[in-house]
Amino acid sequence: MQTHFSAEKLKDPHTAEANKILRSCVHCGFCTATCPTYVLLGDELDSPRGRIYLIKNMLEKEEPATADTVKHIDRCLSCLSCMTTCPSGVNYMHLIDQARVHVEETYQRPLLERVLRAVLAFTMPRPKLFTLALAMARLAGPFKAFLPATDARRVGALLGLLPRRKIELEAVGHPGTYPAERKQIGRVALLMGCVQSVIEPSINAATIRLLTRLGYEVVVSGEEACCGSLTHHMGNEADAIARVRRSVDQWTKAKVDAVIVTASGCGTTIKDYGFMLRLDPAYAEKGAAISAKARDIVEFLGNIPPPAQPKPMRVAYHSACSMQHGQKMGNRAQVLLARAGFDVQDVPEGHLCCGSAGTYNIMQPEIAENLRDRKVANILSTKPQAIATGNIGCITQIATATQIPILHSIELLDWAYGGPKPQKLNGLSGV
Repeated sequence: MQTHFSAEKLKDPHTAEANKILRSCVHCGFCTATCPTYVLLGDELDSPRGRIYLIKNMLEKEEPATADTVKHIDRCLSCLSCMTTCPSGVNYMHLIDQARVHVEETYQRPLLERVLRAVLAFTMPRPKLFTLALAMARLAGPFKAFLPATDARRVGALLGLLPRRKIELEAVGHPGTYPAERKQIGRVALLMGCVQSVIEPSINAATIRLLTRLGYEVVVSGEEACCGSLTHHMGNEADAIARVRRSVDQWTKAKVDAVIVTASGCGTTIKDYGFMLRLDPAYAEKGAAISAKARDIVEFLGNIPPPAQPKPMRVAYHSACSMQHGQKMGNRAQVLLARAGFDVQDVPEGHLCCGSAGTYNIMQPEIAENLRDRKVANILSTKPQAIATGNIGCITQIATATQIPILHSIELLDWAYGGPKPQKLNGLSGV
């Protein structure tokens, strides 16, 4: 793609990076076939190729983002399916991230939208505050009637994502150091996380149990809390980078062999720390070092031998976008689950997003619900007893549309390798 940035403008490293990405696009359109919003809406501007044109125009002219451009950029899920499909290696992730920052710096959103985005960005990355917000959120329900239709639907979508069951507290998962239960073979850090640690504490607990049984000492700092992913994808780069630096500091100080991540959306961001901090002299090297140590839990467990007592249960595996497109994990989770005895079913149209995508299912509820319903229909076609995935956003999103239990892969693997049976499977016939 031809670009027309001035020589002076190209001295800016962010512009130079955008220019490199834009010029690698050859207009082929392969990305449109796998883009969820284009598949649903059929609008060229809601495809990666269309958004690339909009971003190019916006950055070249150095003008504030327009309402129309913002609409189409906001509709992007950042699922990165286009990057898996693209034959030219266009780094759409870095381009759309830069576009979101430009939008937030130059565009004035409607008041109620600004308020909702600010509330989400402030509460969700802070586990204690998020816990309090969950307790108070249902009180907002009656006020929907006084909101404009778009904002009322967003609040409704938010309330619909609230846990429908009592959240069971776990004995492990809190900040601290968990010793290996046999001869120690390594020391790893576990991202405590923000939303996941509050609404699905069983995931971190299962991870710690399995890793310590295998001989790893597990460090949970808790000081890093949010990895920066949530506000990064909202275009709030100052907040995101501050969180990135804090995470880097905590994990560097911990002196660990690996940083284990159980939320694949967070893992995609953490593996990009080196790029995000490349222009920071104080953090560039440290950020790259942490990125190199980051491992999704199924990536880290790749060579684990079969368990003594396999679990023959039919499981549909939903591959989160951040697993298959962001981190290129391929079928690693499916292989691990199958090795543990599970009858693993691949989901049709597995490349399409479930519609979660951070705060997307709140801010773009109509598109998110359509994608969720399409995903759930495909999952149900495999007739599973349970659903497994590797991302908290997907777990929360899919659970709103089916009664079939959905768990993180590590919860099933912990059970298969000697841990307790996941509570979500209690009462399930044949298990």
